[in-house]
Amino acid sequence: MRQLTMSNNFLLTPIPETTDYFLHRDIKIAVLGTSGVGKTAMVVRFLTKRFIGDYEPNTGNLYSRLVQLEGAPLSVQIQDTPCVQMSGDGARIPDMVARSIQWADCFLLVYSITDYCSYEAIQCLHQHIRQAHPECKAPVAVVANKGDLLHARRVPAHEGLRLASELGAVFLELSTSETYEDVSDVFAHLCKEACKQQAQCILGEKRRGSVIPRPKSPNMQDLKRRFKQALSSKAKPAL
Repeated sequence: MRQLTMSNNFLLTPIPETTDYFLHRDIKIAVLGTSGVGKTAMVVRFLTKRFIGDYEPNTGNLYSRLVQLEGAPLSVQIQDTPCVQMSGDGARIPDMVARSIQWADCFLLVYSITDYCSYEAIQCLHQHIRQAHPECKAPVAVVANKGDLLHARRVPAHEGLRLASELGAVFLELSTSETYEDVSDVFAHLCKEACKQQAQCILGEKRRGSVIPRPKSPNMQDLKRRFKQALSSKAKPAL
């Protein structure tokens, strides 16, 4: 069972927009969850350090930011997705959410500790992620938001830890309204893991490209035929 632990070396800090965009690695993050769990508030908190509690219904906004991760420039794109609806058959995934899952390199799955249905949606969302990315294990973080509303808790912390462990994801319970650092740590962790995965893919491609194909073994029958031809030509008398 893993919990998210970060050091200050991994915090994402903004860098000037004048930096050459094309020199940066590009990390795409999709933020997923049901209605009212605080997805947009988390994204805005990360980008601006400000907490805004009320938002219009989420239609799916894409945010871009140039940051530094461990001193290296990084371009981060964050897709704030429309809400997923839960029904008796599981989670209903809107088309835009399905496209975002296909598009993203890593995923932030958010539920509220005050809403058990939002917690149940996490496993359904994770299944869609694995179906969309069967060849690779995309980094995933599970976040239990609204940790300040303990009086209204419906999801025990140990259930969030257990689920994240089963999914192979990191877990953090936090309050977007109370702390910026926890929110920043989650995004920083996803960026770091996605960068590591990209580097491994590039290294694997280079290794495959550097393999020199082995020459084909000569056909023995063809060699024998040529040898006989050479002998017969030497045996012919000169005219």
